[in-house]
Amino acid sequence: DRYGADAVTANPYLGRDSLQPFLDRADKGVVILCRTSNPGASDLQDLPIRTENGAERPLYQHVAETIARDWNAHGNCALVVGATWPEQLREVRAIVGDMPFLVPGVGAQGGDVEAVVTNAKTADGTDLIVSSSRAILYASSGDDYAEAAGNAARALRDEINRWR
Repeated sequence: DRYGADAVTANPYLGRDSLQPFLDRADKGVVILCRTSNPGASDLQDLPIRTENGAERPLYQHVAETIARDWNAHGNCALVVGATWPEQLREVRAIVGDMPFLVPGVGAQGGDVEAVVTNAKTADGTDLIVSSSRAILYASSGDDYAEAAGNAARALRDEINRWR
């Protein structure tokens, strides 16, 4: 309310009670970290956990299922799933269905647009917010930086749409 924001990015590792004030806001979005794009994501997010039936799976899959099944009562949740992990994008999509994804890591981090869209789009080719910050912001360091950034953003949009 203070900042007039429409959504917040939240870390699920503090548990539901820490996110509940955001989850209760049906009119606002809650973008929750699931499988981030940075190389160190595997330090914790890939740790194997034992499920109720005794099987093991990575923690990020448990996070995805918990959010989709238990925390998304208002349909206002989205997941951060990094572009640098196409296989994990596909796995998380299979777990959560049509829940929106914020997908960082295209551009400077090396995420591939084709791999992102083909592995993470929903049946109708939507529910992806693909983020490319540095590749757009720093498309040029010259006087043409604004034009270069605009061109980079349009090129990314066109490439995303090509694979939808």
